[in-house]
Amino acid sequence: MAAKQKILIVDDDVNIAELISLYLTKECYDTHMVHDGEEALAAYEQYQPNLILLDLMLPGIDGYQVCREIRTKSNVPIIMLSAKGEIFDKVLGLELGADDYIIKPFDSKELVARVKAVLRRYQPSKPDKAASDIKCVEYPSLVVNQTNYSVLYNGKAVDMPPKELELLYFLASSPNQVFTREQLLDHIWGYEYIGDTRTVDVHVKRLREKIKDHASWSLSTVWGIGYKFEVKSNNP
Repeated sequence: MAAKQKILIVDDDVNIAELISLYLTKECYDTHMVHDGEEALAAYEQYQPNLILLDLMLPGIDGYQVCREIRTKSNVPIIMLSAKGEIFDKVLGLELGADDYIIKPFDSKELVARVKAVLRRYQPSKPDKAASDIKCVEYPSLVVNQTNYSVLYNGKAVDMPPKELELLYFLASSPNQVFTREQLLDHIWGYEYIGDTRTVDVHVKRLREKIKDHASWSLSTVWGIGYKFEVKSNNP
């Protein structure tokens, strides 16, 4: 029998944390609850969760700082929870490395759907995968492997949260094809993600900070439309 996936719930409101735990336990997830930032960092090390639900307004160390510190050592999926619905707060959360952002109050079905969607996208590599199932694109100085969620740039591994890697892989697997922000949002985040196209811009910005343009390829903006992975002729 497969082990249950573990979800760390970080919220200073005990009632909300218990309610979330109830929703997820019914879906056969294993949950662990903590109620402040310091506890969250300690629990991450001890519990080793598959996903973290992280409230932003925490006593002591806030959710933004917790996310920042975890991202220095792990790409574990993080979904931020907040009563703040302003675009600035969403963008800041995404820039710090969150994979999704849910505004309180939220519907239980939406929460469960987003947890499932993020976990579905973040799957560790499986050694028995058939070669035909491997999703990998290669260009000079760049290898993006969505099967084991790895990126090699100039021969070195690049740490990249799931959404960033999926966006890069999607663009690179269709060279020179232009995608609108809406198309990218729909494909990478799916119908259950209720957000705006600024989310795509934030992730492209983060990709460009990690993956610089090459002489034979680039992550290009098509003004007024969206983005494309531009490849010069005679390259893969």
